[in-house]
Amino acid sequence: MNREEIKELLPHREPMLLLDQVTLEADTACGAYRVRGDEWFLQGHFPGAPVVPGVILCEILAQSACILLQDAMASGKTPMYTGLDHVRFKSPVRPGDVFETRCRITRAKPPFYFAEGSGFVGERLCLKAEFFFAIVGE
Repeated sequence: MNREEIKELLPHREPMLLLDQVTLEADTACGAYRVRGDEWFLQGHFPGAPVVPGVILCEILAQSACILLQDAMASGKTPMYTGLDHVRFKSPVRPGDVFETRCRITRAKPPFYFAEGSGFVGERLCLKAEFFFAIVGE
């Protein structure tokens, strides 16, 4: 799915919508975001040597995983981060890179959902994490 289709599922909007595309492969969401270089989060991180902040990489991972929760988010419910665990940053992500994610839900106890994911640039592992959500709202 493209950005417009993603907007139909996720509540995020610019500048916080951080997925360009996502596909579903069985129980795995595979997302992609091309780092253009003009993003707000690169301003000052770091002048002359921009690197995508780790917290933004975690957000991209979470948005990818939330595509798997589309049924739970029906009726205007919102996914909220409740935790991150075992986060490991392995390699930096820079302007021009395409950051690709692979995420899956490992456990569900509605309204809580548990996921794991990895982020790559090409074959290079950049991020691994376990993370948790609560689906809140009406």
